[in-house]
Amino acid sequence: MTACGAVIWEDAAVEAFDLFMQNLLDILVSNAIHLFELVGVVVLIVAGVQGVVNYIRHDPMVRLKLAKGMALCLEFKLGSEILRTVVVRDLSEIAIVGAIIVLRAALTFLLHWEIKNEEAEAEATLNKEYREIRAQQNARKEASEPKEGGTL
Repeated sequence: MTACGAVIWEDAAVEAFDLFMQNLLDILVSNAIHLFELVGVVVLIVAGVQGVVNYIRHDPMVRLKLAKGMALCLEFKLGSEILRTVVVRDLSEIAIVGAIIVLRAALTFLLHWEIKNEEAEAEATLNKEYREIRAQQNARKEASEPKEGGTL
């Protein structure tokens, strides 16, 4: 084999290896994207069903629980969009994926803000209820104790 033939064979081997790795990456990323999308959809369905059940039960934390489920769903969907940027080949596709990422990130931010507010409101309500219960317990305790100067 001549030196020129060896170089051509080496270039062909490198090109074949690059093609193999590109195809492998496309397959892995494509499957991971589908997996993240599936998990996101399942999380949203489960959160929605739990939200309906909690609403029927008049659970005061229904909004908070539903918002947490939706936020988790969006995290998985955002992860799939980030993975999608690995296999994008066109500038227009990058713009579309970028817009989707920005939209989902904004929704995630708004949901986390809502969760934070709901948690603060729930904590304030629980603190108020706790103070009321403590006041009732103290009032009962004081009422059951004998008063000084009274007859025995």
